[in-house]
Formats: sequence, structure tokens, C-alpha cells
Amino acid sequence: MNAVVELADAHVVHRARSGGLFTRDRVYALTGADLAVAPGETVGVVGESGCGKSTLAKVLVGVERPTSGAVSFKGRDLWSMPPAQRRAAVGAGTGMIFQDPSTALNRRLPVRRILRDPLDVHDRGTRREREARVRELMALVGLPRALADALPGQLSGGQRQRVAIARALALDPDLVVADEPTSALDVSVRAQILNLLLDLKERLGLALVFVSHDIQTVRRMSDRVITMYLGRIVEECPSGRVTDRARHPYTRALFSATPGLLDPIDPIPLTGPVPSATRPPSGCPFRTRCWKADEVCASAMPDFSAASRPAHRYRCHHPVEEDQSTRDLVRQSLPREP
Repeated sequence: MNAVVELADAHVVHRARSGGLFTRDRVYALTGADLAVAPGETVGVVGESGCGKSTLAKVLVGVERPTSGAVSFKGRDLWSMPPAQRRAAVGAGTGMIFQDPSTALNRRLPVRRILRDPLDVHDRGTRREREARVRELMALVGLPRALADALPGQLSGGQRQRVAIARALALDPDLVVADEPTSALDVSVRAQILNLLLDLKERLGLALVFVSHDIQTVRRMSDRVITMYLGRIVEECPSGRVTDRARHPYTRALFSATPGLLDPIDPIPLTGPVPSATRPPSGCPFRTRCWKADEVCASAMPDFSAASRPAHRYRCHHPVEEDQSTRDLVRQSLPREP
């Protein structure tokens, strides 16, 4: 089955404001990303702040052009298309749900106009058909019809995010990218929005890329989990194996840091701050915080290795053993007394 969207060796490099008088530093926001998202699949993306999750999301939906590498949408190279074709393909084929619905929605437009706007821009249907589609979208995401003329400021946070989800679905996209869709919401509302996304994914057959700091939510939502560190994809793992069968030390450390009530453990300690994206370490970027690092890790970034199970690959010179428990890793990573 052909991928809805595919990245091949995608790099994103920005010019920073820091640096010398004549040369500015470069920020390596995304480095060598390879990723394919299949129809109907949910891919979760996890990692610490600044690891490149949002940059990856923007590249997937064509908002940001990679500095190098290729982005293919339904088998066609996105950035070799004429601009009008690219806008039509991305605008109609993808939808994006942003982190904060209060800033993602035009505060001066009523809900009816916000939802009709994509239909107007892409000239979909007659005026009567567009109004019918707006009513259909509101029902789809559980918004009362009485809110059609309300402004975003008159809605609750959960209702605003439902409007943002409805707008993302307005043109029946093949792919929806949700970038931290619940982080700005109250805890009591998050579960409602997550359940709504799961329900819509099943009903509409969407491919979904779900980006979040809440890694346990990502695990529950996703078929496959991508771990990112300093702009690089370092592991891809089926969601059912990511907690205790992940092979990359960083993935294990991330998931050990989430509290568990039934079998609580201490998190795997990571020493030191995340390195700067303007001056990433040589070799494996995680080596400056990894308890397994040695001279080999400093010399070269490892290629992807395949685990024993399908759809599981990782980039590490010294991977975690497949049957090694997280408790063993906690003991192994503790500093040794002199």
C-alpha cells in the first residue's frame, strides 16, 4: 500500500540570530529524516522540547520546505509541483491541528465562517452545499448547531479545539497532523478531545500523525511511535513494545520517566542538558547524556538497525538488549561509586 506522505533524507537548517559579525550560526532543526505514513495509520512522535517534533510536522504537511531531501505526497514529489498544484494538493489532502486553539482561530470570525473558509478557498460546492457541510462538520465533532454564530472568545477551550479539528477535516483530507493538540486544555477536557480524535480516525479512515509531550498518551493513541532527539529520528517502534521493548537508551529513558501506579519504578537518570542544535555533538547526538557511550559513539552516527520484530528499527551503537527490563537499566545507569 502506497504511503500517504513520505520523507526521504529530509533536512531543515535555519539561520540563527547568534554568531559572528559576518556569519550567523545554523540551527539543525531536522537531520536526515526518513518516514512513511500509511493510509489509516497513526504515528506518534515523542521527544523532549526542541527535538524537532514540530518541524517534522510542518514538513509533513508542506508548511515548511526542507533545506534538502524529498517530501512525497501520494507518490508525487511535493516541492517539484507547480505552486498552484502544491497548494491544492496540500490544502485539500492534509489538515493540521495546532497546539493552542485560541491563537489558531481567527477571533473576529464566527464558527460558521471559520469552517466555511477552507471550502471557499478551494471552491468546493455551491453556497448551499457549503452551509450543509458546515452543519455536518459541527455534528461530526459534537458541537451544538446553536454555536454556529458564536465567536471563538465565547467558546470554552474544548469547544475551540473541536472547531479547530472540524476545520482540519473540512476538505476530507487523507492525512491529519495533530501538533500537541491537548497541551493547552484542562485535564478534564483532554480525554474528550483524544477520544474524539480516535473516533474520527476510525470513522473516516484518516492517517494521523500525533505529536505530544505526553508519551503515555502517544503510546495509547498510536500504531507506531517515533522517538526524536536533537532533530534526528533515533527509533521507530510498534506502540505495544515501546515501553519495555524499545532498543534505544533514550526511548527507554523517556518512557521510564512516566509515573506508573501498578508497577512504579525510578526513572533512568539522564545527566546534563540537551546539547545545542547549533552545535550538535559529533557522532551520536545522545552520547553526551548516555550511560552506554564510548569512543565509537563519538566517531559516527550509527545507521538504522532492525530489531527482531517487523516495523522496529533504531540507531544506536550499544542498543538495549531486547529482554532487558527497565529496572535493570535504572541500576545500570546509576553513577558508580569510586
